[in-house]
Amino acid sequence: MSIPAFADISKSANDLLNKDFYHLSAGTIEVKSNTPNNVAFKVTGKSSHEKATSGAIEGKYTDKNLGLTLTQTWNTANALDTKVELADSLAKGLKAETIFSFLPATQNKGVKLNLTFKQSAFHGRAFFDLLKGPTANVDAVIGHEGFLAGASAGYDVQKAAITGYSAAVGYIAPQYSAAVTATDNLSVFAASYYHKVNSQVEAGAKATWNSKSGNTVGLEVASKYRLDPVSFAKAKINDRGVAAVSYNVLLRPGVTLGLGASFDTQKLEQATHKVGASFTFES
Repeated sequence: MSIPAFADISKSANDLLNKDFYHLSAGTIEVKSNTPNNVAFKVTGKSSHEKATSGAIEGKYTDKNLGLTLTQTWNTANALDTKVELADSLAKGLKAETIFSFLPATQNKGVKLNLTFKQSAFHGRAFFDLLKGPTANVDAVIGHEGFLAGASAGYDVQKAAITGYSAAVGYIAPQYSAAVTATDNLSVFAASYYHKVNSQVEAGAKATWNSKSGNTVGLEVASKYRLDPVSFAKAKINDRGVAAVSYNVLLRPGVTLGLGASFDTQKLEQATHKVGASFTFES
């Protein structure tokens, strides 16, 4: 079993509840292409329900022999990002990445250093913001026979103070997983469960309680049904009565269409519903 990162202890349930729901944007388009010399390009564009548009272009070069990946991104906010990754070169299981960011309009600059170390029963990460603070965020997960335990903490060097801490436990099996997390200085608690019922059906649920805001527990359930080898449908609903549905289909090799909608079941007569569509082209 591969040990997940701290943020991914609840990944199966979170992906089922959050991925491939297309109502969050009115329209999304994504174009991916790969060249023979190991360069990949990706262009994304989004239109929000508030009529705002955004986009980004990304170029990525990979040298598998050196374990080197170079990624450059430029978005419509005129922000430039360059990421340099080096995996398994300094030590087996160690990945180092440096991220340089620049905003020409304000001359703002950023430099971040991220380290990931992964072994058969351990997954640790460290994130350093070298120009702001500087600050450090570290997390680690240990695992044994499907059982997981992890913790994370943040530290501001200039203030010499801990900025936050979290903890989580979980269990992962081939057909199901469960996790309990305590985030925001152990004040927000979440319990999630994911079950792959069979090759066609997946189901999951998540309950969340914020100890700072009262005794109300938020609940969300979701399910995914694979209609055939090239399409699937998803549905979810939360305790506030907001439901969402989506449909994903591979129209032809390299072309994927996603459709989604959300409805407030307690306010069906009001204009609170959202619909969205997504196109992905890949070559």
